[in-house]
Amino acid sequence: MHEQRLGGPAQEATGPYTRSRSLPDYRGILAVDAKGFTGHPAIAHEVISRTVPELLETAFARAGLREIWNDRRFPATTGDGYVFGFDPTLMPFVVHPLLLTLQDVLTDYNVLSHAVAPIRLRASLHIGPLPDTGDEFGGNGTPRNDTHRLLDSVPVKAVLASHKESITHVAAILSQRCYEDAVAGGYTGRHPDHFVEVAATVEGKPFAQRAWIYVPQPSGPLYETAQAEGLLGEPAPEGARRPGTDPEPAQAPAQAPAPLPHVSNSAPHGNLNTGTVHGGQSVANHHVAGDHVEGNKAGRVRGFQGDQVRGDKYQGRP
Repeated sequence: MHEQRLGGPAQEATGPYTRSRSLPDYRGILAVDAKGFTGHPAIAHEVISRTVPELLETAFARAGLREIWNDRRFPATTGDGYVFGFDPTLMPFVVHPLLLTLQDVLTDYNVLSHAVAPIRLRASLHIGPLPDTGDEFGGNGTPRNDTHRLLDSVPVKAVLASHKESITHVAAILSQRCYEDAVAGGYTGRHPDHFVEVAATVEGKPFAQRAWIYVPQPSGPLYETAQAEGLLGEPAPEGARRPGTDPEPAQAPAQAPAPLPHVSNSAPHGNLNTGTVHGGQSVANHHVAGDHVEGNKAGRVRGFQGDQVRGDKYQGRP
């Protein structure tokens, strides 16, 4: 009875929803695809298929993570890519530094070695329970399917298409679970501002999930690209901020402008200056107490235009 309850050999029913059983072990899943694989001549396909896992192995070794590669579970080639499972507790290290190191390895391959067929990779990362039978059928399940859907989703393809092919060689997409556990939890050596939330969809497939884009070496705007393509996730709640921006200070409610005061100006028999006067100004004050002025007051005239007198202006005059 104990074995039957916990999923031991005494059980016979194997269909879903027939009985409770233990979950398979959780696995981290990494899948990569080469951009534009079918666009290369057929003679280059086998070379690329063999080169992709070799580049991955080099990246893991250079990042000091060779044990993840050596212990990979249910590895498989996908023709234009590669997929395998690994210990999910090591996911933070696959996010960083592995993806950044993979960018460097591809740069060496594409630029320094003058590769005939340049390789740019999309990568997807996910976490979930997967059976590991140790044979060719191991590792199959919804988490693996979702990993491949994320890899084929519109946002990650749009990033590689919009960023410079001579600079950006890796574009990664993380599932919501992977992001929450490894990045938002603070376990990855990359700040959350390096990641942009997107709505991951696949053309022609009934798939839509919240996900996060990460590009180790961008050569174009991430958030603006996602926004232009209509790929952003649900609008953030009020007061939240998108990655890569500083919180905006609270603004006081807009107030109607105060009414302007009524101003009445008067200058009987003369000129009234209320601002700046350019050019010449002719003044003849024959009937105004004060100085008698004729001619031009040239240049810029500001403020008070007459003499400023304190006391009796005619004191001491005959």
